[in-house]
Amino acid sequence: MSLSVIIITKNEAAHIGACIDSVDFADEIIVVDSGSTDGTREIAQAHGARVTLTSDWPGFGPQKNRALDLARCEWVLSIDADERVTAELAQAVQRAMASPAADAYRIARLSRFGDRWIRHSGWWPDYVIRLFRRGTARFKDVPVHESVLAEGAVSTLDGHFLHYPYADLESFIAKINHYSSVAAGMMHARGKRTTALGAWGHATWTFIRIYVLRRGFLDGREGFILACMAAAGSYFRYTKLLFLNRRG
Repeated sequence: MSLSVIIITKNEAAHIGACIDSVDFADEIIVVDSGSTDGTREIAQAHGARVTLTSDWPGFGPQKNRALDLARCEWVLSIDADERVTAELAQAVQRAMASPAADAYRIARLSRFGDRWIRHSGWWPDYVIRLFRRGTARFKDVPVHESVLAEGAVSTLDGHFLHYPYADLESFIAKINHYSSVAAGMMHARGKRTTALGAWGHATWTFIRIYVLRRGFLDGREGFILACMAAAGSYFRYTKLLFLNRRG
């Protein structure tokens, strides 16, 4: 059984080398880059990836489908540049391809924030469908929070990704700001409306859900920060929606 690994990038020089090295068991590694200026493409090529450059940015879902369309092997593993495949997961992927029990597989992600691996706060196990037989799945055609839409049965692999989503707090804040703008635009396009009180209510509930119901308090100070950041993201999203509503 042959395996294509697909990765989309933009300015991922800090991650792409280690990411590619973690999937060196694949038959081909495809990187679709959207205009990196930090040497990402050169690093990817030096580590053995086949790199394609795109001149525009259609959003995460469409960009991943572009990468998927370039895959030539029977199986496809989608991985983000800030993720790593562990040795246990690599073995599980190869076993699944050799004796498949499904056409698609979900994989857990263990994410790091600050000095801690986050095992609560809704961050673990954070299952995502990433391994599938080519031709049986596509990415949802959305600009953010894309997911795999699988046609057949889905099973779960042993092992997990290691995930390094934020280099620092500043990048976390910048991502929340960007994603909240995109999400507000999507909600507005669907006709969703809100109020100032509604924005506050969503933020409050988000904090309670993550810190209390999902036991973020067990993640120490990082858990408290994550709950606050998630609440802020929710507040930004609905406040931006409110202003879009007022503009019509």
